[in-house]
Amino acid sequence: MTIFNFTRRAAIAASAALMIAGPSYAGGHQVVESIHFLIPGGAGGGWDGTARGIGEALRRSGLVEKVSYENLSGGGGGRAIARLIETADRQQNTLLISSTPIVVRSLQGIFPQSFRDLRVIGSVIADYTAVLVRADSPHQDFNSLAASYKRDPRSVKIAGGSVRGSTDHFVVAKAMQLAGGNPRSIVYVAYDGGGKAMAGLLTGECDALSTGLSEAIEMHRAGEARILAITAPQRLVELPDVRTLTETGLPLNFANWRGFFAAPGLTEKRYQQMVNTVEAVVETSEFEEIRSRNGWSRLQLSDQAFYDYLEQQEQEIGELMRQLGYLQNVK
Repeated sequence: MTIFNFTRRAAIAASAALMIAGPSYAGGHQVVESIHFLIPGGAGGGWDGTARGIGEALRRSGLVEKVSYENLSGGGGGRAIARLIETADRQQNTLLISSTPIVVRSLQGIFPQSFRDLRVIGSVIADYTAVLVRADSPHQDFNSLAASYKRDPRSVKIAGGSVRGSTDHFVVAKAMQLAGGNPRSIVYVAYDGGGKAMAGLLTGECDALSTGLSEAIEMHRAGEARILAITAPQRLVELPDVRTLTETGLPLNFANWRGFFAAPGLTEKRYQQMVNTVEAVVETSEFEEIRSRNGWSRLQLSDQAFYDYLEQQEQEIGELMRQLGYLQNVK
């Protein structure tokens, strides 16, 4: 963890104040006057929480003077991507938050664009998948939930904050397959964002929820829900009481990256400024505080390294989805 000393913090704040007059620098990083976060899902979901968390860290650290947010749901995230591309000349200060679904939904043809149609900025965190139930649920571990599913798949409704075939869907389907169930029999109830999916769980509309750990951690800590298992390779320091799927005998490790993209046609100077700003924020104590609070794991990849990572993930996830029957052909 990097702690900013007073001198650097003061320099960042002063540079931000001078941004109107032209480019300013602090600690070797060009300071941005404002960043607008475009969030392709509803409030309370993983994209929303990550964008607002990163925005908070940028503002509090002084790297950015002003941040704003816009939630634009629709088309499995495709509506926001289309907006960014169609209005690219007016989006010089915009960062689109996205994650593994930009790969998944492009493979499925839910929207025609892919990450290749945007300027790849960088990833910042990885969020493990959590499977949770209400606090009053009879299921105390994932194997109990899987046993009920194997007896009668239609008796176990599983909520998710994204469309069918998304990571929320196929990760829990893969876990059920490893437990001996039919992954294609999942009764998956899709909601617009993790907040609505959590509400669906707590009101009894569904029996379990598959979602990002950061969307589940507060309800678990508050005692309103119980996380049965997570897809981390080992238990997390932040949640020492929560078991991994691997511990239950189901070797499934999965982390959903979250990162940022910019509009096509962004000038090279502006592109490098955005890359540098995202790289800088993950080195701040403000980011570390927010990361720990949300149970995120750090995953910093920038520019070409992030692009290469996305291409590799496209191949790996495409093959997994084909095995589960969610794709007929892999791009």
